[in-house]
Amino acid sequence: MSEVGRSHIGNSSWWGAHLLGRGSADGVWAISRATVTRAELRWKVGELQCAFHEQGIGRGSTAVLRMAPSFTLLQALFALWSCGAQVILVDFRLKPAEHEPLVELLEPQYVVSSGDGGPIVGFRDEADFVVERRPSGRCNHTDVCLVQFSSGSTGKPKVIGRSPDALLAELDRFAALDGMPGKGDRLILLNSVIHTMGLVSGVLHALNAETTVVLPPSMQPSDVLRVAAETKACAIFGVPLHFDLLCRAKNTPDISSLRLAVSAGEQLSLETYERFRYLYHLPISPVYGTTEVGIIASDLAGTHPPPSVGVPAPGIDVKVVDQELYVRMDRSPYLYIDRSGRFVDGWLRTFDRFEQDPYTGVLSILGRADSVVVIGGVKIDLTEVEAVLVRHPGVAEAVVVFGEVIEAFVAADSRVEVNELTTWCRDRLSSVKIPKRFFVGLDLPRNPNGKLIRDRDSMHIAYAESVPH
Repeated sequence: MSEVGRSHIGNSSWWGAHLLGRGSADGVWAISRATVTRAELRWKVGELQCAFHEQGIGRGSTAVLRMAPSFTLLQALFALWSCGAQVILVDFRLKPAEHEPLVELLEPQYVVSSGDGGPIVGFRDEADFVVERRPSGRCNHTDVCLVQFSSGSTGKPKVIGRSPDALLAELDRFAALDGMPGKGDRLILLNSVIHTMGLVSGVLHALNAETTVVLPPSMQPSDVLRVAAETKACAIFGVPLHFDLLCRAKNTPDISSLRLAVSAGEQLSLETYERFRYLYHLPISPVYGTTEVGIIASDLAGTHPPPSVGVPAPGIDVKVVDQELYVRMDRSPYLYIDRSGRFVDGWLRTFDRFEQDPYTGVLSILGRADSVVVIGGVKIDLTEVEAVLVRHPGVAEAVVVFGEVIEAFVAADSRVEVNELTTWCRDRLSSVKIPKRFFVGLDLPRNPNGKLIRDRDSMHIAYAESVPH
């Protein structure tokens, strides 16, 4: 990118035009049920841009974008950027109790949304949406063009802002990785297109590198493999759950065109790594990143088995202090809420525990150092689930832990039933956050100092010795 281009980096409309201006007009941008060329993408984005302008959206506007995964979602994102708006991406699956506090906190001028949310059944070609204007909303006076949420809403959500400069730097890092899909390649994208890995390494990298992104309309393993074979894709990006499911598929078609399988979002198990390599004669290449930074480390050659995630990406400076990974950043990525202790003296605390080989620089992930867990590529703050449970009128205290699934230990009135708690959570939390097991008693076990026990194994032992209901 030229210095002239980077001098305009604070302008979201410049950023949108830069992305859409890449590549020839007759190239294929994306494939799902329909095939969309780059010319068709530009035409549709231009049409939406005019429609948004008529609604009053322009440079400095702020807009929540909450829409089912679809070409329409991505076209609306590019159109809002082309208008010069700051886009606040909100997961379509969030329940009103989860996303409404975000809107109240951020005070956007516009909300672009489709439907009432719910489970995602696959990628769509089109999605209907409405634009709500909020006269009390605040405009954007910063260079932040993208706002995301790292672990959902807990009353004090972790709100992350990224500038075009930061996103361009991440695209440069991806472009510098040997083995990334390039011009004319086809990439199967299974990651969520609103989360960092799917949006940047998938959608935005594909635009930048003139790669065709393939978005399967169904996540059934047989359908994913069929699409991979039909499109002769060279790469597939997903989370560990996707690769675990692909390992269980039967009657697999010829997908010998695949040369790269990339896993992100959470720690990949050695069992899945070895099984996939055995079945498809291809190692899974782990990458590691965060919403705050983007890509941090990678091993696209797949030479280091889990728990390794490779070496730091080009341009990334890291250090490991007391088994916790820190990443150098020019400025704090956090907006609105004070995150003192997370970003200090130019270093971001990831709260992920790592070891780094002093000779090769290879990073190996050991787990989390706080209450956040990753399930299906989605970060979940267990304290958020606890906060929802204790709002139940019959619940006094709750401790939520994670092993193979989310488990809730609840001190509640003897009349409170598990089905009641499940319904309570279902009405207030997206499905991935709902505990799969409840242990309900009159009291929660505590240590000798009177503090709640939070170790999962100790909790199970304590409950085995009590009489839970």
